[in-house]
Amino acid sequence: MKKFLYKAKDWNGKTVKGLLEAINKVEVLNSIKANGLIPLTVEEQKRGMVDEFVSRFTSRIGLKQIATFTRQLSTMMTAGLPLTDALNLLRNQMEDSPLMYQIVDEALNTVRGGQPLGAAIDKYKKYFGEAFVASIKAGEEGGVLEEILNKLADNLEGEEEFRGKVKGAMIYPVIVIVGMILVAFIMMIFVVPKLTSLYKDFGGEMPAITRGLMAISNFTIKIWFLFPLIPFAIFSVLKTGEQNANFRYKKDKFMLKLPIMGELNSKTIVANTTRSLSMLLSAGISLVESLKIVADVSGNEVYRRAYLDIATRVEKGFAIADCFEDTGVFPIIVNQMIATGEATGKLDEVLLRVSDYFATESEQSVKSLTSAIEPLIMIVLGVGVGFLVVAVIMPIYNLTSEF
Repeated sequence: MKKFLYKAKDWNGKTVKGLLEAINKVEVLNSIKANGLIPLTVEEQKRGMVDEFVSRFTSRIGLKQIATFTRQLSTMMTAGLPLTDALNLLRNQMEDSPLMYQIVDEALNTVRGGQPLGAAIDKYKKYFGEAFVASIKAGEEGGVLEEILNKLADNLEGEEEFRGKVKGAMIYPVIVIVGMILVAFIMMIFVVPKLTSLYKDFGGEMPAITRGLMAISNFTIKIWFLFPLIPFAIFSVLKTGEQNANFRYKKDKFMLKLPIMGELNSKTIVANTTRSLSMLLSAGISLVESLKIVADVSGNEVYRRAYLDIATRVEKGFAIADCFEDTGVFPIIVNQMIATGEATGKLDEVLLRVSDYFATESEQSVKSLTSAIEPLIMIVLGVGVGFLVVAVIMPIYNLTSEF
């Protein structure tokens, strides 16, 4: 399949641009005409190696884009606009995002061809997520697409806001830590060697702390070229290991056991998965199917296996709350709240409350983490500066005391 860029005009005389995958130009022309458009130009999209490499990083869709698209589509359909007209309007607003333009354009063409919206976005599942696509399909089957879109928009906006708060709170510590590492690296490579060479000219025995600093500096100078490779090596190992389920499980289990960060990670996952589970249940998807979908979108192998185990046991007839409790993964409050939801028949509402609770807990944990990191950073800075000062000043003091 090749990609073709095309320009066409609709019956109102408005120019329409788009991207289609087809075997040849004839197929593209037939597709354009079938959609009630008048083709103007059709050109095959050709990309070099550099373009392909760049496109992997630039052709991405963020959570905010998807949330905005969902909210706008929901608003238009609630206002009574037909799905095709709503998609057409949204497509014309996506010219700044080629990939999003392509997705909406193909979705519009698919819907015009008589297929549902769920089928149109199913091929872009890696961008929208399994839960999003399943909810759209369920909404169309149940005739409540507008309501599902509105709930999806609320869900995505809540998740985007939560992520923004977490990222915003972590910016300061990350910048400070990276700055500390860069300053230490520069000191070891450029500053310390000049000072130590100056001390050698004066002769005399160097203090132990100064010799230690010189040894660290010499070692850093010898292997400095390896430092930029460390992040790449870690990324490569993790990327390769992600292909193995046992590696993912051990890695994710280790991450969950880390002090402070592990608890924060666990709360974040619980908040996201329970929100998605609530969304799927409210869309009319069965509990077992919802649990399987949430397992795939959890982003953590420990929780993925837990949700799959729960789905298997629920399918056999076990109580939902007991299944959650037996995994030993979820906090006690989750088990208690699910038992309440199961008893009252309002599991989707209870899960949404659980999600809100853990989202709030995660925000508090982030604030506590940043509050704890700040004094820790000051201590590390104080120790590092003190070490450098003593290591640099002591030889000068010893030399002056000899005169």
